[in-house]
Amino acid sequence: MPLWLQAGLWGLLAGSALLVGAAAGYAFRLPTRLIASVMAFGAGVLISALSFDLMDEAFHQGGFTPTALGFVAGASLYSAANVALSRRGAKHRKRSGGKQPSEAEHGGSGMAIAVGALLDGIPESIVIGVSLIAGGAVSLVAVVAVFLSNVPEGLSSAAGMKQAGRSRGYVFGVWGGIALISGLASLLGYVVFRGFDPSVVAGTTAVAAGAILAMLADTMMPEATEGAHELTGLITVAGFLAAFMLTKLGG
Repeated sequence: MPLWLQAGLWGLLAGSALLVGAAAGYAFRLPTRLIASVMAFGAGVLISALSFDLMDEAFHQGGFTPTALGFVAGASLYSAANVALSRRGAKHRKRSGGKQPSEAEHGGSGMAIAVGALLDGIPESIVIGVSLIAGGAVSLVAVVAVFLSNVPEGLSSAAGMKQAGRSRGYVFGVWGGIALISGLASLLGYVVFRGFDPSVVAGTTAVAAGAILAMLADTMMPEATEGAHELTGLITVAGFLAAFMLTKLGG
């Protein structure tokens, strides 16, 4: 199977977790504490993956300067886009506790939430495709980390969308579309960057890592902290440890 197709399929697999989470969040009335706990675990998984897999790989490929510049650039770009979308009604797109505005409360918020969800998923997907460039094999740690973090993202956001009165078609249309775009982004991550210098690939990986960390701080951790309260730290550590073990076992 050609590597570009593998990249797309791995990205699609990781993105499909959004649909799994969305189905659970929409079909069942899950306790807010449970949703927040799963969100905290997913945040811990991503923090570990970007620390020990993404940033470490970027540093070894391109050195400190491209890695540092890419990391800051990724966080800056994500934060700027997130601020713009938040002002259009997407601030609480990952919240499950009734904070998402309905279309009547904030016109255009539905589209902003959809674009915001897409913004959150693109960096993760690109990383999966780029990971194939170095050794011709995907980083299973990256795939597993993104999959595990996507489940709570889809779950929490879909529960919030339902409470805001959004239709079943809207909810599953958003997450189904993002799952498909995740596969495409992963494919493009491989195709576009495979011919570039290692320092460029390193910078791209770091850009994605910076965007992911900014996303965690802006959208995932607030939901986790608000719902899980005093257990947030412990659950996040459990997610971090799970991904850390995957990194070491896969290394």
